[in-house]
Amino acid sequence: MPEQSNDYRVVVFGAGGVGKSSLVLRFVKGTFRDTYIPTVEDTYTQVISCDKSVCTLQITDTTGSHQFPAMQRLSISKGHAFILVYSITSRQSMEELKPIYQQILAIKGSVDSIPIMLVGNKSDETAQREVEAKEGEAQATTWKCAFMETSAKTNFNVKELFQELLALEKKRDMSLSIDGKRSGKQKRTDKLKGKCSIM
Repeated sequence: MPEQSNDYRVVVFGAGGVGKSSLVLRFVKGTFRDTYIPTVEDTYTQVISCDKSVCTLQITDTTGSHQFPAMQRLSISKGHAFILVYSITSRQSMEELKPIYQQILAIKGSVDSIPIMLVGNKSDETAQREVEAKEGEAQATTWKCAFMETSAKTNFNVKELFQELLALEKKRDMSLSIDGKRSGKQKRTDKLKGKCSIM
């Protein structure tokens, strides 16, 4: 098990081009880029509060290619929580998550106490949809993880994705609060209010 420290490591996996970097950049920097730049591995940090203290949320944005299996194994062994991203416009991208999930299971031994979120990104591209939301929900049920559809492009459910992921962590009391910026679609975060804030 990863040691308890002031770092909370979230690893983002998924096929190339599903929008992993776009989701992370939208969350951390509030930006979106239309051009596709393949990632090898990037880590972003965000200060959050954790058990009435502060800790660093480390988000590792991994490569979508299969050329770096050792890096993938290391990311899994060091990770505390995982975001598995597919594109709703590509059934193949969902299939490519299956071996990654199996590897998390093999390395961690059990996923019962590990926060995992299955994410269908590009929810704004409804005309090109190949994977229905109910299929994502069914896969999440099989994997005993949470599920959400997002759009990095329109900023739909991006902050909520990270809030829900932190809320799944039972060993520590962590969440993000959006002080003074709560919009209509972020009302679900009210239940997390008072626990912490982004610095």
